[in-house]
Amino acid sequence: MSKELKARSEMDPKYQWKLEDIFATPQAFEDELAAVGKMADEIAAGSGHVAEDPKKYIRTYFAVMERIEKLFSYAMMAHDSDGSDGTFTAWLGRVQTVAVNAEAAGSYLTPELLAMPEEQLKALMGEPDMQDYTVFIDEVLRNRAHTLPAEQEQLLAMASDSLSAPHSAFSMLSDVELPFPLVPDEDGGEVRLSHGKYQALLRSRTRGVREAAFKGMHKTYGDFGGTIAALYSGSVKRHVFNARVRHYGSALESALEPDQVPVSVYENLLKEVDEALPTLNRYLEIRKRLLKVDDLHLYDLYVPMIEGVDLPMTYEDACALVLDALKPLGKEYADVLRRAFSEGWIDVYENKAKRSGAYSNGVYGVHPYVLLNFENNLDSASTLAHELGHTMHSYFSDRTQPYPKAGYSLFVAEVASTCNEVLMNRYLQQKYKDQPEMLKYLLNDLLESFRTTVIRQTMFAAFEKKSHEMAERGEALTKESLSEAYLELNKHYYGGACHVDDEIAWEWMRIPHFYRDFYVYKYATSFSAAVTIADRILKEGEPAVQDHLRFLSLGGSVPPIEALKTDGVDMSSPAPVHRAMQVFAETVDQLEKLL
Repeated sequence: MSKELKARSEMDPKYQWKLEDIFATPQAFEDELAAVGKMADEIAAGSGHVAEDPKKYIRTYFAVMERIEKLFSYAMMAHDSDGSDGTFTAWLGRVQTVAVNAEAAGSYLTPELLAMPEEQLKALMGEPDMQDYTVFIDEVLRNRAHTLPAEQEQLLAMASDSLSAPHSAFSMLSDVELPFPLVPDEDGGEVRLSHGKYQALLRSRTRGVREAAFKGMHKTYGDFGGTIAALYSGSVKRHVFNARVRHYGSALESALEPDQVPVSVYENLLKEVDEALPTLNRYLEIRKRLLKVDDLHLYDLYVPMIEGVDLPMTYEDACALVLDALKPLGKEYADVLRRAFSEGWIDVYENKAKRSGAYSNGVYGVHPYVLLNFENNLDSASTLAHELGHTMHSYFSDRTQPYPKAGYSLFVAEVASTCNEVLMNRYLQQKYKDQPEMLKYLLNDLLESFRTTVIRQTMFAAFEKKSHEMAERGEALTKESLSEAYLELNKHYYGGACHVDDEIAWEWMRIPHFYRDFYVYKYATSFSAAVTIADRILKEGEPAVQDHLRFLSLGGSVPPIEALKTDGVDMSSPAPVHRAMQVFAETVDQLEKLL
């Protein structure tokens, strides 16, 4: 019997986020949108006058951006909860238009600030009433070589909406319009394949269910490969275009510079993980042996390989587990978690046309929100812990820092989240230390975190680097060329112990993160940092907890690598990734001994 998803209106409101915390009614949203839209003219009036009163125009710009961010969050989350609702789609489009108009109207700000004497800007940073804006002014000075004349900055701002079209089109195609097939389920019936169901089906004990889901998912994308390649090519070309017009050496350098991360950090990650591939092969050989298969296929990589052991759990069970596992982080941390569970911060279950995956979105002056597509298993509980790490990072940053300094760098965005995951796994290992089968299961789970968050994301990072370099050389980014590149990477990473299925060549087509240039590597570096931080918290106790809470509260007030140093990690060195790969090898050793 076919199992179809429920419409949004059929879901229990108890498990849906409360967007009325941002705007009490849709009319309140409409009124604010109209008011902010009129401010574009007010911003534009400052063109040519920044030097007369730089404080005024800096403050005005950030005040408008804060209001736009709140509008965008409301419209985006409404749209993500039900992409089939035309009202939400229209809201999102209108907010994006207002944001583009405001950016275009205020695009003169940075060039005109740069036209002022450098000494005057540095003096401005020292004035007591401008301390909220020191990071912004410092960034203006730091990016002097990459800032264009005012007219050109205005043109780029006006074009940003059009240049983001590939991502918007991909999201609509992937989340709403792709015709996913019916595939076999565990009960001998059929289920409509979806993003949320896909991961659960890959964890099925029945190999035919896993294979059907794997092939059904990738064939669906492959059937639209020409369209998706054109969209991704447009996105990559946007990144290359922006890098070139701003005089960066490459798109990679351009993407890393705002985080003040040197290219060597990216290259160190690729190198350290590449050197750890023999350990990955050793782990995959264990998986092959335990699953009792002649050939290990890519659709066999997600099913727990310890038979007869599982940790099914309801959402309420997952919330209780998160609270227990994160007790080492202290009472204040736990109190905020309870608020998230009880005050409508979280959208829990999948419904028709809901955005796939999971995320946390901080709304300054309100509170963070979490989107889930919860399934009743440990994997979803780990996702909950992960997204709540983002939530706590946003909560403490927003509470401590003024709006211009609250937004933390994407380079550190995954640290708190993956630290939570590591703490949860360590908690469960301790809880089940006298139950060998459960301990094997948990070691498998930790090894999967290494494989998927460090090794897999590093493979994604290698693909992004390759695709952008292809574009920079003037090579065509087609379905064939991109799929061939992605297939070869899978063979390099997994071919030593695994049969690399042909359908994997299309997997790149379904990865939404590829439309955010050079983002995925941060999962791998963040997990590496999180291993060190979690160990410090468990071994050192309160001093390490206070370091971690201080890190969470820094927001964007200091460069991200410096922020991590307050938490005991130096990511400018390859040491954290190297250590993480050592822990990966040690965990493989531990599992082998138990077996």
